[in-house]
Amino acid sequence: MSNMTQKITPYLWFDNQAEEAMNFYTALFDNAKIVEINRLPEGFDEGPMAGMAGKVIHGLFELAGYQFMALDGGPFFKFTPAISFFVNCDTEAEIDTLWAALSEGGEVAMPLQAYPFSPRYGWIQDKYGLSWQLNLGHSEPKITPFLLFVGDQNGRAEAAVNDYIALFENGGINHLERFAAGDPIGTEGAIQHAAFTLHGQPFMAMDGGLVHPFTFTEAISLYVDCDTQEEVDHFWYALSAHPEAENCGWLKDKYGVSWQIIPTTLIKLMSDPDPEKSRRVMEAILQMKKIEIEGLKRAYEGNQS
Repeated sequence: MSNMTQKITPYLWFDNQAEEAMNFYTALFDNAKIVEINRLPEGFDEGPMAGMAGKVIHGLFELAGYQFMALDGGPFFKFTPAISFFVNCDTEAEIDTLWAALSEGGEVAMPLQAYPFSPRYGWIQDKYGLSWQLNLGHSEPKITPFLLFVGDQNGRAEAAVNDYIALFENGGINHLERFAAGDPIGTEGAIQHAAFTLHGQPFMAMDGGLVHPFTFTEAISLYVDCDTQEEVDHFWYALSAHPEAENCGWLKDKYGVSWQIIPTTLIKLMSDPDPEKSRRVMEAILQMKKIEIEGLKRAYEGNQS
C-alpha cells in the first residue's frame, strides 16, 4: 500500500495509454512507483463500457511521493494546460533531465530559460498532452497542481480559491499576488499567482488574461476520498453545478473544474478478487450519479432489492 494518504488526488483520463503513461512517469521521477492497477472485469461488452474489458479502470501511482490516479477512458476528453503540475527541481541537472524526457514528442508552451520570477523555468505539454511547469528551486512539496482560469473563467480564480478553502478542512491562502495596472498578461487586480492549501495539500492558481483556445476538461478531475455517505453528500451538493455532467461520481463545478466524489468503500468493493462481485458493483456505479454506499453494498452482496 501507499505510504501516504491524500484527500484530493489528480485523476488523469488517458486514451487507452494509462499503464504506458504510468510506467513512463514512474521511471522518470525519483521516489516513484505504481501502487496498484485495477482492470475492468470481463463481461462489459455492451453499453458505455463496451470493448473496455481488461483496460485500466483505476490506477494509483506516485511521483516524488505525490499520488496520482489514472484510467483508460478512451478518446472523449483531452488534457489541456488549464490544469498543469508545477515541479520544483533541486538542480540544473534534474530540471534538464526532466525537460528532455517530457519534451520528447511534446509541445513547448514556455521555453526552458531564465525569467524574472525564476532563474530557470519552462512549461511543457508531454507526448500524452499532460502539462508540466518545471522550476529550478528547492521547495516542498515537489509537485503541486496548478489551475489556470482562462476564457469565461478568467478573473474567477480568487472566487474559486475562496470557495474551495471554505469547503475543505485545513485550508487557507499562503501567498497571493495580483496583476498590476498595465500588465500585458493579465487584468489589473486579477490573480497573478495564488498558493493555497485544501485539507493540508498545496495547490496553485492564476487568472490567464490572454485569449487561450482551451479550458478545464474532464481529462483531469480532482478525486476526493470520502469516508462516509455524509461526506460524499457534503462535497457533492456544494460542488455540483452542471447536472448534465453528473455521472458515476463525477461532477463539474461552477468554474468548470471536474471532481470525483468517491467513497473509500467503492475501491474496496471493486478490488474484490471475485469477478462477479466486482462486476455487480461496476454495473451499479453505471446507474448512479452521486455514489450511494448502501446501493454499492447491495450490489456487491447480490441483493438488488
